[in-house]
Amino acid sequence: MKPSQRGYIFLLALLLAACGTTPAAQKQALPFILITAAPNASPTPTPFQPPQVVEASPTSLYYIQVPTLEPFFPTTTPSPTPTEPPQPTATVDLSSLFPTAAAPPIPDTSGEGPTPLPPLTDNDTINFLLIGSDKRPGSSYRTDTMVVVILWPKEGQVSMISIPRDLWVYIPSVGMQRINTAYQSGEIYGYNGGGPGLLRDTIAYNLGIRIDHTAMVEFDGFRRIVDTLGGVDVPVACPYTDWHLIDPSYDPYNENNWSLYTIEPGVNHMNGDLALWYARSRLKSSDFDRGRRQQEVLRALFAQILKTDTLSRIPQLYNDFSSTVITDLGLGDLLKLAVYAPKLTNANIRSYYIRPPYVTAWTTPAGAAVLLPQDPDLTEMLTEATSLSATAEQRQTISIEVQNGTTFANWDTLAANRLNYAGFATTISPADRQDYGNSVLIDLTSTQDSNTRNTILNGLGLYSANIISLPDSNSAVQYRLILGYDYQPCFQPQDLSH
Repeated sequence: MKPSQRGYIFLLALLLAACGTTPAAQKQALPFILITAAPNASPTPTPFQPPQVVEASPTSLYYIQVPTLEPFFPTTTPSPTPTEPPQPTATVDLSSLFPTAAAPPIPDTSGEGPTPLPPLTDNDTINFLLIGSDKRPGSSYRTDTMVVVILWPKEGQVSMISIPRDLWVYIPSVGMQRINTAYQSGEIYGYNGGGPGLLRDTIAYNLGIRIDHTAMVEFDGFRRIVDTLGGVDVPVACPYTDWHLIDPSYDPYNENNWSLYTIEPGVNHMNGDLALWYARSRLKSSDFDRGRRQQEVLRALFAQILKTDTLSRIPQLYNDFSSTVITDLGLGDLLKLAVYAPKLTNANIRSYYIRPPYVTAWTTPAGAAVLLPQDPDLTEMLTEATSLSATAEQRQTISIEVQNGTTFANWDTLAANRLNYAGFATTISPADRQDYGNSVLIDLTSTQDSNTRNTILNGLGLYSANIISLPDSNSAVQYRLILGYDYQPCFQPQDLSH
C-alpha cells in the first residue's frame, strides 16, 4: 500500500464508522445461551426493561442452540480487475477543506448563555465530527454518539475525543440542555445549517473546538457498512458482558428475548450486528465505557481497511453508502486528504474521553440526570487533545517488536494494540518458545534510555519484567518485547500517557 493512501483510508473508515447508541436487534454466534424463559417472537408489546438477575430454580433454566453465523463473504470469490481511484497530487486545491479562520464562530446569545470556552483549535487542523443516531422515520431521535476527530495533515497526528450524550451544555437559541438534543433541535427549529449547524455551534461554544465537517450514520447503516467490509477484527483487552437480543427476528420489547452475552479478551471477529452491539451497549456499564469501546471499533475498522483491498473499492463504496452516511464531504474531498497523511497508523492516533474527573454527575431541578463540565480540568484535557504532541512525535519514531511467549492466543496483538494507544509503532513476530514466566524487554538501541524502557513496561503493567541490553545498530526495531505469563491484557486506554 502506498504511504500516501493511508490517511485517506483512515478518514474513510472514520466517515463510515460513526456508530449509534443501543441496539434494537442483534444476532450472536454463541453455540449455547442460558435463558430463563422461552423466547417469544410475538409477545404483548410493552416497553423494554432489562431482565432482572435472579436466583432461578434449576427447572426454570434451559439451554437452546443458536446457529453459528455464516461468514458474510464466501470463502472464494472471483477477483474483478480493480479500478484504481484517481490519485491526488501535490497541486490539489485544499482550500475547501481547511478552515478559513482559526476561531470557532461564537453564536450571539444576547447575554442569555454562560461565557463560551475560548477557541482551542487553530487553522492548521481539519476537524471532523462523527455522529451516531437512532433516527427513524416519523420519530424523535438523539445523537447519542459524538466523536470529534482532529487531524494535523502535515504532521500525521490525529486526536479522537468522545463526547458523552448527557453533557449539560448551553445550546444556542435553545438554552441549557443535554448535548445530544442539539442536532434534532436544529432540524426542528430551522437553525442556520440545520442539525449539523446547531451541533457545530454548540461544540464550538462549550468546548472551544471548531468543527469543519460532519458525518452522521444511523445504526442500520453501520451494520451494513461493517458487513460490506467483511466484518471487523476487534482486539478486546477486557471481557465485556451485557444484555443481547437472542435473535434479530425476536421482539426487542419482550424481556424474555434477551440474554447476557460476554465478549472474551482476544481478537474477536465481529459482523455488523455484533460490532454494533459492542459499540453501543451500556446497560451493564456506562456511557464512558461505551465511548472507549466505540473508539476501539473505529481503530479496528481502520486496521481492517488497511489490510484489505478496500482502496480499489472506495469510489464504489462511497456511492453505495451515499444514502447511509449524511456528510458534507464528497468523494473528491476525501481523495484530496490523502496528500497530507503519508504515514498515518494506529500509533498516530491519540484517544481522549470526556469522563470523570472532567465531568461530575448532577440532577437538574426538573429531575434529569446529567453531566456537568468541570473547569479547569476539562479545559486542560481539551487543550492537550487539540495541540500537537511532541511526545507523540517522538514515540512515532520508536518501533517495538512484540512476541507472544505464552500459549494464550492473541496476546501479542493485544499488547501491540495497547502500545499503539500510547503512541508506539509496533510489529508482531513469533517467539522462540511459549513458556516465558516473566516478560522480557530487549533494548536494541545505542542510547539505552531507561525512561523509554520504563514508559513501555509501565504502560503494559509489566513492573517485574526482565530487561536485556543488546545494542544492535542493524536492527529494524528499537525494542523487542517477549510477553510472559505475568502479562495481564486488560487495561484502560484513558490511563495511558500520550
